[in-house]
Amino acid sequence: MLACLLGLPAATPAHGAEPAKVLHYILPAAETSFDPAIARDLYTGHVNEAIFETLFTYDYLARPVKLAPQTAAALPEISADGKTYTIHLQRGIYFTPDPAFGGKRRELTVADYVYAWKRLFDPRLASPHTWLLEGKIVGLDQLAADAARSGKFDYDRPVAGLEQLDRYTLRIHLTQTDFSLGMILAYVPLAAVAREVVERYGDAKGEVADHPVGTGVYLLGQWVRGSRIVLDENPGHRPMVWNFQPGDDPDDQRIVRQMRGKKIPQIGRIEITVQLEDQSRWLSFTSGAADLFWLDGPLAPKALIDGKLRPELAARGIQLSRLIDPEITYYYWNMQDPVLGGLSKEKIALRRAIAMAHNVDEEIRLVWNGQATPVQYPIPPGVVGHDPHYRSLLQYDPVLANKLLDRYGYKKGADGWRTLPDGKPLHVRYTSRNEASGVLQAELWRKTYNALAIHMDNDRLILGDIMKAETLCKLQTRNFQWIADFPDGDNFMQLFYGPNVHQNNAACYQDAQYDAWYAASHALPAGPERDALYHKMARSLEVNGVALMGYARYRNMLAQPAVLGYKKHPILHQEWPFIDLDRTAGPAR
Repeated sequence: MLACLLGLPAATPAHGAEPAKVLHYILPAAETSFDPAIARDLYTGHVNEAIFETLFTYDYLARPVKLAPQTAAALPEISADGKTYTIHLQRGIYFTPDPAFGGKRRELTVADYVYAWKRLFDPRLASPHTWLLEGKIVGLDQLAADAARSGKFDYDRPVAGLEQLDRYTLRIHLTQTDFSLGMILAYVPLAAVAREVVERYGDAKGEVADHPVGTGVYLLGQWVRGSRIVLDENPGHRPMVWNFQPGDDPDDQRIVRQMRGKKIPQIGRIEITVQLEDQSRWLSFTSGAADLFWLDGPLAPKALIDGKLRPELAARGIQLSRLIDPEITYYYWNMQDPVLGGLSKEKIALRRAIAMAHNVDEEIRLVWNGQATPVQYPIPPGVVGHDPHYRSLLQYDPVLANKLLDRYGYKKGADGWRTLPDGKPLHVRYTSRNEASGVLQAELWRKTYNALAIHMDNDRLILGDIMKAETLCKLQTRNFQWIADFPDGDNFMQLFYGPNVHQNNAACYQDAQYDAWYAASHALPAGPERDALYHKMARSLEVNGVALMGYARYRNMLAQPAVLGYKKHPILHQEWPFIDLDRTAGPAR
């Protein structure tokens, strides 16, 4: 068994103990890395969030979402100027046993968080999450700069902004006011990592991709790469009791009745299968082989009518938890690409013409079966800073788009296809995922480019390969989806910040004015003054033709009758610790 090969404890019930409840779950894409400093996709995030723990998390039922302690003893103490955070850690939290600890129980301390955050700045590791703390903590950027010059990252060097008052108390000194740091510290890449584990199992760059050791509710039991992941309950996890308070949602009362007072977790094993195809996932759920099901738009007509469960499913006791994800799908053009990139007038005209020729409403209707809502602002609904009244300059108008290309020298050749202004062939390479929705998206984009008489080629890749190429600025254009790491507009405006190229800035966009506005927004609390800067930044993206905002999708989660206490959380990737199973259950009570 792989658990033995990895040196992980196999979770077997004690003699005479009740067998563990098993939840069956499906992921629509393969895992990437079980190192929280490296993984950046939503799907792997499900697993890492279950194994590793951050200082803070979110209340399960509170809407709007509310920050809550996880390993911290309480919410942070924040100075009046918003530049100093004091955090107290719970005592008696232990990492899961591992040979890296030499047979001793290894207690979690604030030094483990300091170490984990330093890893994000290690040039050798090249984490895509540096941006989370970049420019924020006194002395941390200097540590990284010195490492870049010397070629060696000094993990033992103190950082003035990370003051360890004792084993359980950390005082963070910020370079500028920031009242939102708690939300960042609740994001999985900021989870605690044990140095002993990295030093024993890390590869040449220090990544621990296949040996996760955390303090979380679950641990990795079995694993078949790209196919099957089994998480077992961590028997050494500290005692926790379900005691969340109901919100305004009337259904919360049912959840409270089902769950209040129960030990967390109730489910002892999570069995995850990776299934790429929509129809396979649907058959798994309808046959009862999956307990929770992420109903993507292509499958929506099989389960929903006007956003509600079909009567035949409701009669079977199937449950629906539905929300608009705090996410955005947008379309970018690589600003470093020799064909599409650059800020000359003709390049801007080309990108703006492509944006105006694409019918977002048609994509929502055909690819997602209407299970999305158009978003014209870079910050989606449900996230602080969203403006529902904002209207983009880039509206659907294929006639005007063609006129724009004519004006800037993209002439049609004898074969009817446009050329570049210098007469060379004009080809655009669009990248999509190699599954049903990706195929549909590619065909709609082909229709868009055909309407402009532009040749389009299509590369279909798995998500992991797309993300690797994108980080290197090797893709020309694609549909890019970003779901909130934390529910603040900063998490979305950073997607076009110059220093985030090779991290989250998929468009590889670098503009001094945008960067200056973004830096200025960091010094402001959420409110009208920061919103004014965000509006300027959004307009600059349109004027320069960097990206076209698309839509936010509905998250439709289906649950079998046996699942108790389930409610999809807007920010948490998964809710496994907070739910229960009753295989004798009929329709949901």
